[in-house]
Amino acid sequence: MKIAVFKIIIPFILSLLIGNVFAQKKSALQKMPVQTDRQFWLQEMDKMVRPVLYNLAMDSLKMNMPQMTSIRVDNKESRIKVQYVEVLGRVLSGISPWLQLEGGTIEEISLRKQYRAWAIQGIKNSLDSNAKDFMNYNIAGQQLVDASFISLAFIRSPWLWENLDYKNQALMVKSIALTRKFKPGFSNWLLFSAMNEAFMAKYGFEWDVMRVDYSLQQLEQWYVGDGMYKDGSAFAFDYYNSYVIHPYLGTLMDVIKEKTNAYNRMFDKIKKRNQRYAIIQERLIHTDGSFPATGRSIIYRGAAFHHLADMAWKNRLPDQILPEQARCALTAVIKKTLESSSTYKNGWLTLGLYGDQPNLADTYNNQGSPYLATNIFLPLGLPDTHPFWANPAVKWSAQKIWSGENFENDHSEDLR
Repeated sequence: MKIAVFKIIIPFILSLLIGNVFAQKKSALQKMPVQTDRQFWLQEMDKMVRPVLYNLAMDSLKMNMPQMTSIRVDNKESRIKVQYVEVLGRVLSGISPWLQLEGGTIEEISLRKQYRAWAIQGIKNSLDSNAKDFMNYNIAGQQLVDASFISLAFIRSPWLWENLDYKNQALMVKSIALTRKFKPGFSNWLLFSAMNEAFMAKYGFEWDVMRVDYSLQQLEQWYVGDGMYKDGSAFAFDYYNSYVIHPYLGTLMDVIKEKTNAYNRMFDKIKKRNQRYAIIQERLIHTDGSFPATGRSIIYRGAAFHHLADMAWKNRLPDQILPEQARCALTAVIKKTLESSSTYKNGWLTLGLYGDQPNLADTYNNQGSPYLATNIFLPLGLPDTHPFWANPAVKWSAQKIWSGENFENDHSEDLR
């Protein structure tokens, strides 16, 4: 009896210790002195993502990931149960363009090879009902949200989908389809349902046209002007236009336009609104990389600029924003939001905007929530020869204005 107990306890303790040590362990790339913005981005991405995908690939995520929730959590047990699909979707959605890319320095190629292996094995573990890290998509409505970020990741990276074997592709489709049972809130949640259907459509599975149509038509009704949408029946001055609305609408446009031309007129509007909101986003970044800390979900840190990063990665920046200008502005945001000594605890992101700030968290936040911040890294999906990376550094709007330069004025646009 005692021997049997030791056989269970000792591996558990060793795994826990190894997991915590690994969270602190630096990759070869992290040990290199920073010489370029791209190298800095890769180091920060690696530092943020490594504990998640390494542990999931080792089937030890649930064992080693802290079970942290907001101090004002609404349902602690449920929030902990869903945090694993949540962290998987958020991490994959942010690094998927980079996983899709080929080439780069020897160090980057090696790092990508490792992450590809971890991502594929981790996804397999998450779908294996016999694995310790098996993830059930049928627990709570929050998983409609989380599944949509996994769908988004597969849309952004066909490599990720194509390198899953047939069995696990089928399991993933089944898992995402399970979330159809959850009724989305009358808010940006409509886009989560639509994104899951867009994933099905992209890869040739049966998809629900009505869920996509309802989402697109309702968001059109919620457009309020100057590139911004309401998140439901009332307008809120937060970052949900960037966290979800614009990146999701842009991705839905890319997928659905290949299936039908019924939305061409709407998509033309979405393109113009995407560009206008990108202009607003770039101007929100202050000279030091800080930005107004307003609205809910502010602990998503750099994901406040998910949309600007998405537009840069897709080569869709408006003419007045140079690619290198966006790079410099986003680099400043990454530095500012991650520089605090309390940003990480034992290698895991804390709940906060500038370090560990638990009172900033919302009722629905858990340990997986802040990893939406990985979506600021989308431009890593561009090769190092792209102007975004290769062109010399320039000032962004706030730097020019607050240094006294005679800068172009800004004005709203009627894009109804």
